[in-house]
Amino acid sequence: MTMVTVGAMTANLASYLLHLPAGRWLGPAGYGEFASLLAAQLVLAVPALALQTVVARETVHGAGVAVLRHLGYRCAALACLAAVLLVPVVAWALDTSVAGAFGSLVTAPLLVLLAAEQGLLQGRGRFGALSVVLAAAGIAKVVPAVGVLAAGGGPGAALFAGAIGTGLVALAAALLVGRADGGGDGRVPTAGAVLRASQVQLALIALTSLDLLLARMMLDADSAGLYALGAVATKVAFWLPQAVGVVLYPRMANPAQSAAAVRAALAVLVAIGTVLVAGAAVCGPLVPLLVGDVYRPVQSLLWLFALQGACLAVLQGALLSAIAGDRTHLAFVAWAGLAVEAVLMATVASTLRQFVAVAVGVAAVTAAAVAVLAVRAASAGTPTHDTAPHRER
Repeated sequence: MTMVTVGAMTANLASYLLHLPAGRWLGPAGYGEFASLLAAQLVLAVPALALQTVVARETVHGAGVAVLRHLGYRCAALACLAAVLLVPVVAWALDTSVAGAFGSLVTAPLLVLLAAEQGLLQGRGRFGALSVVLAAAGIAKVVPAVGVLAAGGGPGAALFAGAIGTGLVALAAALLVGRADGGGDGRVPTAGAVLRASQVQLALIALTSLDLLLARMMLDADSAGLYALGAVATKVAFWLPQAVGVVLYPRMANPAQSAAAVRAALAVLVAIGTVLVAGAAVCGPLVPLLVGDVYRPVQSLLWLFALQGACLAVLQGALLSAIAGDRTHLAFVAWAGLAVEAVLMATVASTLRQFVAVAVGVAAVTAAAVAVLAVRAASAGTPTHDTAPHRER
């Protein structure tokens, strides 16, 4: 867990540091566009997150490397097609240029290819190598983007530069994993397994991104920029403890260890979240010093943004256990929470503070409900809805 934490923290720190120069060099309005494009990129990267969990689970269950890589290639092709089709839609919805939307979404298929290799490492328990890949992916995505911003480039150009870095790391990860061994027990996961996991990950990512997208659409440009900066604390609290789920996931996929692994993961996530919220409350006054006095309204709300991220991290842990046990129907609670959040933000919230309050409330209630259901299902040894090995004919 320490090794993965170091790799994940390196990647996340690089991502968070990207927001500092972007916020200062682009200004509130430009930064609001940049942050909304990042959120759209994250939503389209859902197949990558789902694929990694499926590949790791099937590796634990004995599937071969060649089969799992082939699954990754198919998912990458689908992600590429989706990215091309969604570029004009995203450009229209977020009021950005087509070039900006393309620069954001082109990363999706590359993230899918990278995720397949990460899943192979995770399922095999090669956490040292996985930590190297995680760190390299974060650095290679951020450094080129910062260089483009420093040269005066806009949001789309910066995100496209990050996509190139991601593609290079995906190639390097494949070399690190090694050639297909041709082994395995004949188990062949179908695309349906990835789709089921995708809808779970989509619900989670939508909950982490919907408020930011709606703020871009419904608040004025400056308020949306302020919300985008505060949401950095949400991302920190959400992504910082991801090593907990990464390391314990193979145990969650093992029926003999699942219940204990789920309880341990949720307990650690709650403890880490508590520390991060307290830290955000203490560090709030530093916001104007780091990114400029124009962002001063965010300092008193920083702990609320962190609380939202901490709740979403607990939700992520619970949903990972659902994917590990193929109990993906638990995601219905997250989808319900997403619908409630959308309605409240569209009808009730109209200010920065109200947007934060709605996001925190929905995240807390949804995380608590899914966590309880996940612990009960794992403890009871609830059979999966699709326990037979997946085989393609």
